Amino acid sequence: MKSFNELSEREILALAISLEEEDERVYADIAEGLRQNFPASASVFDSMKQEESGHRKRLIELYQQKFGEHIPLIRRQDVKGFVQRKPVWLVRPLGLDAVRKQASAIEVETRRFYERAAARAQDAGIRQLLDDLAQEERQHENRAQELTEEKLTPAAKGDEDAARRRLFALRVVQPGLEGLMDGSVSTLAPVFAAAFATKNSWDAFLVGLAASLGAGISMGFAEALSDDGSLTGRGLPWVRGAICGGMTALGGIGHTLPFLMPEFRLALVTAILVVLVELGVITWIRHHFMETPVFAAALQVGLGGALVFLTGILIGQS
Repeated sequence: MKSFNELSEREILALAISLEEEDERVYADIAEGLRQNFPASASVFDSMKQEESGHRKRLIELYQQKFGEHIPLIRRQDVKGFVQRKPVWLVRPLGLDAVRKQASAIEVETRRFYERAAARAQDAGIRQLLDDLAQEERQHENRAQELTEEKLTPAAKGDEDAARRRLFALRVVQPGLEGLMDGSVSTLAPVFAAAFATKNSWDAFLVGLAASLGAGISMGFAEALSDDGSLTGRGLPWVRGAICGGMTALGGIGHTLPFLMPEFRLALVTAILVVLVELGVITWIRHHFMETPVFAAALQVGLGGALVFLTGILIGQS
């Protein structure tokens, strides 16, 4: 790697051309990744891509005037001082907040490069172009805001907000709700069967802890292996698996923790109250995020929980 201060004017222009080409392609990738779910935002990045293309053409024209046709390949990774970029634009599906932050970081870094390059340039024409580009990059963030206001009409913004909510429900709420329901309901039988069979809080706690952690691991792997998200748009499988597994374990541990109380009857009553709270939370989530009617959600969750709870009691007392 070369130090920036060691670059000649010819190498600085060649590096600038490479940077603009990379930024142009990054914005093209971002636009393509957003097009299906966020078409209005994709058009914003299409416009930013065109601006970067214009910068690159101006740099190439000046380079050809000063140094001829051959442009040496000098990339950002060949020069010290550039920040390593995390390629968020290659992740599918893309998140709006992540790519907008990345785009802002790109513009800041490119502006600083032009400012430093202009300060080192001796040729008046080169210094003038680099100064102009630094000023344009400084205004690019404002231009991005103008493009957003131009492209994202209230109707388009409403559509994108709705799409973002749907994706959040699909990638986060759905696997989390699935895990919470499984953990809260399926572990009722072993926990309360152990409680009624042994009449011992500690034994019930151990059974509940084992059932909760085991169910969490099982559900996590099952969710992660169900699909890779490439066709369904459900996001990264390991993220869904972690959410589903974690919520499964949490759902079971919630009504297991009361059995840490040495007094068995108090622990049992507290555990039952916790179960009612868990079922209420699940009902609210199903109604709020999955748009299930309150009565239908409460009936489904309550009926399932009651059947599993009674199964545990019957087995424990047999």
